[in-house]
Amino acid sequence: MLYPLARSLMFRMDPERSHDLALTGMNLAATLGMPKLLGAEILQSPVEVMGIRFPNPVGLAAGLDKNGIAVDGLAAMGFGFVEVGTVTPRPQAGNERPRLFRLPENSAIINRMGFNNHGVDQLLKNLEKSRYNGVLGINIGKNKDTPNDKATDDYLLCMRKVYSRASYITLNVSSPNTPGLRSLQHGSHLNELLDALKTEQAKQARLHGRYVPITVKIAPDMDAEELTGVAAALKSYEMDGVIATNTTLSREGVESDPQSAEAGGLSGAPVRNKSTQAIRTLSQALDGALPIIGAGGITEGFDAVEKIEAGASLVQIYTGFIYRGPQLVRDAVEAIQSQSR
Repeated sequence: MLYPLARSLMFRMDPERSHDLALTGMNLAATLGMPKLLGAEILQSPVEVMGIRFPNPVGLAAGLDKNGIAVDGLAAMGFGFVEVGTVTPRPQAGNERPRLFRLPENSAIINRMGFNNHGVDQLLKNLEKSRYNGVLGINIGKNKDTPNDKATDDYLLCMRKVYSRASYITLNVSSPNTPGLRSLQHGSHLNELLDALKTEQAKQARLHGRYVPITVKIAPDMDAEELTGVAAALKSYEMDGVIATNTTLSREGVESDPQSAEAGGLSGAPVRNKSTQAIRTLSQALDGALPIIGAGGITEGFDAVEKIEAGASLVQIYTGFIYRGPQLVRDAVEAIQSQSR
């Protein structure tokens, strides 16, 4: 398989430059039939969640393809579903570079990208060029300069625009790289947002004749009481799903790495336990009221099984895919298949 060689070459470059080059080449690789050479195989292990039939339960998390430019290529890597974004109403440059850091000895990444994207209108134009007709999640957020008391307006605008194209929509209220964003996970901020989005969802469903589920992506840095409060709000407003979790502000497990001093969210292997514990707590609090999509620290097939056993119905990978490529997708699908037999 060529992925280890490709990764070796890409890891010699600046992380963000190699990321951009990989996305540019991804669709070309799919067109030329190269995914199998990279170890990709689309395994069928269907599961129905949120009223959607997923070809297999292993998806790509948001963040890798913010602008929807490589959906065809990414889908060919074996994923059962692909989530693009986070996208905001208006284009924004994000935080200053450098803002992406590899921690290879820990199979981890620190990023402080800051919702850099070309805006929701450009995302939709890019998706029009895609041939992908599988399960597509679209992850939406607010612009950095939008105050929190106006944040709901940003989410509503994005939701209205992406509704007809999305299989499901994710509200990102948990990135640590947009000042104040995580406060939207709690109390009146969260209640106002969920209430408005559910009302709009009903309007859009009538308009389009199609119900598009809404999930909420949360942080791993909440304690059990906070997670229980989030679960209560999700149940109260009859949300369709929750993604647990985003990146962590903790540096537990990577303290000796020189890059650990960099600000931003930590993803990859070090967040695995925090994410899985959050899933367990949510699963108990939700008691089956809505499904959980497990994300965070999946670098081996066993890690995906662990998320399912903790209460997740689906899983997503991102950082593990950077380090291991499509082999990880296949390993995760096969491990979940074995566990369910």
